[in-house]
Amino acid sequence: MKRIFIFLTLLTALIAAPVLRASGNAGQHGDADGSKGRLDPKEIIFEHLGDGYGWEVPFDHHHRIPLPIIVFGTDGLHVFSSARVADGRTYDDGGKLFRIAGADSDHKGKIVEIVDGKEVRPVDISITKNVCALLITVLVVSCLMLWLSAYLKKNPFKAPRKGLGGIEALVAFIYDSVIKPTLGHNARRFAPYLLTVFFFILTMNLMGLMVIFPGGANLTGNITVTLVLSILTFLVTNIYANKHYWKEILWPDVPLWLKFPLPIMPAIEIFGMFTKPAALTVRLFANMMGGHMIVLVLTVLIFIFSAINPVAGAGTTIVSLGFSIFMLLIDVLVSFIQAYVFTMLSTIFISLAHPEEEHHHKEKTVDESVGTQIREALVGTPRQTI
Repeated sequence: MKRIFIFLTLLTALIAAPVLRASGNAGQHGDADGSKGRLDPKEIIFEHLGDGYGWEVPFDHHHRIPLPIIVFGTDGLHVFSSARVADGRTYDDGGKLFRIAGADSDHKGKIVEIVDGKEVRPVDISITKNVCALLITVLVVSCLMLWLSAYLKKNPFKAPRKGLGGIEALVAFIYDSVIKPTLGHNARRFAPYLLTVFFFILTMNLMGLMVIFPGGANLTGNITVTLVLSILTFLVTNIYANKHYWKEILWPDVPLWLKFPLPIMPAIEIFGMFTKPAALTVRLFANMMGGHMIVLVLTVLIFIFSAINPVAGAGTTIVSLGFSIFMLLIDVLVSFIQAYVFTMLSTIFISLAHPEEEHHHKEKTVDESVGTQIREALVGTPRQTI
């Protein structure tokens, strides 16, 4: 427990590093009307939660890990390092000028091309922080799964230990408690997708709590990422759905006047198809974004109260640090819960797309259970001899 406390304290200090950097920059780039040195909490929080063309270096106010910028400008493809346009610099690439738009621009924080003195947004396929973090997450999950698979093939009758044992336990837990009871005989068919989604979301959530490279990217707090995951579940659900599912949507068992001549119920059912991925998207995004934001708000409070009064700042530091550590513990738990909930809801949505098959599976299970009870009643339950 002591080690966990020390680790979370260091983690909270690392989270405060971007705030320190931003507060220092606020003091350097103020204007003449007295805004110099003024801290902008909103800008600091959303800058940390947002995407970027570089990776922040903790406790360093001037350096970032550069990432490749790839854009299609007015004359074709341009590839260069984000270090070329760092700190407001303009980069000349073969006669074409590029820079990152400032705070007063409509394209704030995005790479733009200067054409006739105006900022034009090029087609941007750059490897940003979030994209890089996604690639790292894919690599981590793939390596872990391949490692576990190779071990189990080599040692089929020997349980893995330590880290691999924990991963195997998670696989067994999700499959035995969520996938198999819900999908029945279809469990093995959809298990690869559902287990991949679970570990992908879990890894993204846990890496988001690490504010040093390769962590620190707020992936599941980005609604684009959660939307893509929800669309994948939507496609898997509807592409592999059976005819009974589509009959319930297009021609449900309701009075005729509710579906002809005005298709009231079919319209409601079709609308319900799209509310499911929307609910998955918002649920994961809001929960993970909220957790990160609370920790950052508690950290920013230290600097707000320090600017008002040093004594108040010292007292706020203790309280904010304690609450930040508590919220980080909660975030670790939430990371598991949100991955579990997303997987569970995806499993339920897939099972709803196979209504008749699931009905027959349950009937078969009940018939087997009843048959076993009848045989025991007629023949008698065998007793153990002592």
